[in-house]
Amino acid sequence: MSFLIRIISLAIGAYQFLIFVRVLLSWVNTDPYRRRIDHPLIRLLYQITDPVLRPLQRVIPPIGGTVDISPVVALFLLEGIRWLLVSLLSSL
Repeated sequence: MSFLIRIISLAIGAYQFLIFVRVLLSWVNTDPYRRRIDHPLIRLLYQITDPVLRPLQRVIPPIGGTVDISPVVALFLLEGIRWLLVSLLSSL
């Protein structure tokens, strides 16, 4: 059971890291005429993180019309899910 807990915790932590990288990349976009950097790895990052962030972006409006806080909410939700799963599996 300890192995399963570590795998779940590692997977959620890796996904949180990918969301964090996406946030950092949104801050360093150097081309003002493009919404995001056009690179295959960046497209893959968006494809991996969109299933969690898109539904949150539909529900949570940007602050001031420009600041998207859905990644912060996603990080907290994922941490809550990790805590819940680890505590449930630890009690078995």
